[in-house]
Amino acid sequence: MPVVHAADDLTLPATQIESTRDEGEGPSQGYEGHASSSTTKLGLTDKQTPQGVTTITRQALDDFKINGIKDALRAAPSVTVEQTETDRTEFTSRGFDINTFEYDGMGMPFVGTVLVGDQDLAEYEQVDVLHGANGLMSGAGNPSATVNFVRKRPTDTFQAQVDTSVGSWDSRRVDVDVAGPLTDSGKVRGRFIYSHDKGNSWMDRYSHERNVAAGLLAFDVTDADTVTVGFSQHNSDSNGSTWGNLPLVDSAGNAIHYSSRSSSIGQPWTYWNLHTQRAFVELKHDFGNDWNATLTATGIQEKQNTNMLYVYSVTGDDAQAYANHTSSEAHQLLGEAKVQGPFSLFGREHQLTFGAAYGRTHQKSHEYDEDIEHGGEFDTSFSGILAGATSMPSFGVTSEGLSQNFQDTQKSVFAGARFSLADDLHWIAGARMLSADGKGESFGAEYSTRAHGKVTPYTGLVYDLNPSWSLYGSWTKIYAPQYNKAGDDGKQLAPLEGKSMEVGIKGSVMDQRLHLTGALFKTEQRNVAVDMGFNGNWEVYSPADFKSHGVELQASGEVMPGLDLLAGYTYVRIDDDNGERARKYVPTHSVRGMLTYRLPTLPQMKVGARVSWQTGVESDTNSAIHQNAYGLVDLMTSYDIDSNWSTSLNLNNVTDRKYLLSLYNNASTASYGAPRNLTASVTWKY
Repeated sequence: MPVVHAADDLTLPATQIESTRDEGEGPSQGYEGHASSSTTKLGLTDKQTPQGVTTITRQALDDFKINGIKDALRAAPSVTVEQTETDRTEFTSRGFDINTFEYDGMGMPFVGTVLVGDQDLAEYEQVDVLHGANGLMSGAGNPSATVNFVRKRPTDTFQAQVDTSVGSWDSRRVDVDVAGPLTDSGKVRGRFIYSHDKGNSWMDRYSHERNVAAGLLAFDVTDADTVTVGFSQHNSDSNGSTWGNLPLVDSAGNAIHYSSRSSSIGQPWTYWNLHTQRAFVELKHDFGNDWNATLTATGIQEKQNTNMLYVYSVTGDDAQAYANHTSSEAHQLLGEAKVQGPFSLFGREHQLTFGAAYGRTHQKSHEYDEDIEHGGEFDTSFSGILAGATSMPSFGVTSEGLSQNFQDTQKSVFAGARFSLADDLHWIAGARMLSADGKGESFGAEYSTRAHGKVTPYTGLVYDLNPSWSLYGSWTKIYAPQYNKAGDDGKQLAPLEGKSMEVGIKGSVMDQRLHLTGALFKTEQRNVAVDMGFNGNWEVYSPADFKSHGVELQASGEVMPGLDLLAGYTYVRIDDDNGERARKYVPTHSVRGMLTYRLPTLPQMKVGARVSWQTGVESDTNSAIHQNAYGLVDLMTSYDIDSNWSTSLNLNNVTDRKYLLSLYNNASTASYGAPRNLTASVTWKY
């Protein structure tokens, strides 16, 4: 059964501040996204990077009122959002879990693969997705993708914006964003961001409230030195939360059908509260001659409290359930020093980046059950659960076997270079050497991992056919420590290993405003964690070997004056070591697209649509658990009243399609996606 202790997958991503502007490409405009230099790590532009890159710009986020990371990544070609619970989500790309989420280019991979809560996007200018393995960039060569949140920054000129919106299920939101110089000289700049989001849901008894406050200050200490400091507070509080979701089959393996998509196992007493603080300081120094250095230190604190209910099995109206209260706290400290610049060799100019990184996470949690003998399990009425009538257990018992106290440390050094072999041929090569240590206890078992001197090499070639088109190829080794437990003794799985290859073509048309990418990829992995069920104390995983291959096509930018587009198609096939199709919960074919058009006869008005479609998915172990192919359509329109005021209307799931959100990892539980809903907004800008 796919039960996970509430704290199992808690590790904090981290923050590093980098420029959101790439030399040679400029900032993102409209849907013409340019990946941040912190995403590609070596300071490469998208065209210079031998991997696929997707950028979801602030304009796209605003047009379709995308306020959380789950909704944003549903717009990213190649990414599948696996919302397995109301407040916990997994993400996959190219068929495998995404476990590296970075903030301005730096972060430790999650201990698990989940992003707890729905990361609010008020604080960020854009979201970059670097497709494929990324060992050189992040230190863990996961073959799926890296998601990089690119922060908004203090600005040289004053600007302010206030957004207000109301929508279905009593949803309401306010965003405030003010930035500009704080001194006459402009050498001190600041930015303040605030967001409040509150509402109910189509799911019975579920409601949420998110509050975000962030402040940044940038100081030009000298002509060559800039210091940036920042602090943010993200509070996510949810009621009626679910742990797991609606059972899809009964104890005999027969499908359970629900007449209402609002059905939920969440109770009036279940909740999931997550409060996160992040603080950072960054020093950037310009040595001259295009050489620069960046030194960053980040501290993060995250606190969680939950009351959760999970349904094990259903036989008629008899349900076996599990409930507990969990309190957890995590602290993370990260640092990175990086130097980059050009150098000459054999009469040509090349680019070099080198540095070192350090990360440490300390996590503690305590679980409270009703009694030790039954471990929080109890029998109840399934109809009573659906009606929200299940009584809250006492949650008065805990023990050493119901707690976690462990620390993970990662240290790495890295170097990479872009060699100009010829005017139209460039070789990217580099490696990162990683050491990872973990120690402590987790649910009564020793928590221990040790991997020293593990080198992840990376190499790629980019050949410029002409100024607009280029061919590329890349290869990298896969290596990532794993923290899933391999058996009843609590030992961790062996590290994930393998290799990943990608070839493709990138080009620009329409006067360089529309960017096109086509990629072929192939991956081989060993020791992939496969969920084998709950053993009464923790989730047990078994290692498996997989091979995958596929195709990605993407278009982004301005198709014609006033017509903006971000769209893509993905094909992926995953096979086990016997050559049989595996991980069937990942759609084989998927299409994602966002398009807006500013009417030439009425330039104040913009109209647009967002579409997504995927082929059917099913459980690898029970064909009765499946979701047929489906498509979703969202519509938007906005109108500029004058230079300061505008209004917009967004209609989501226009066809009112009923569908399951996820069948991730052979899950036997799922919930339904949102029915047709509406959001109306008013925006003031200065």
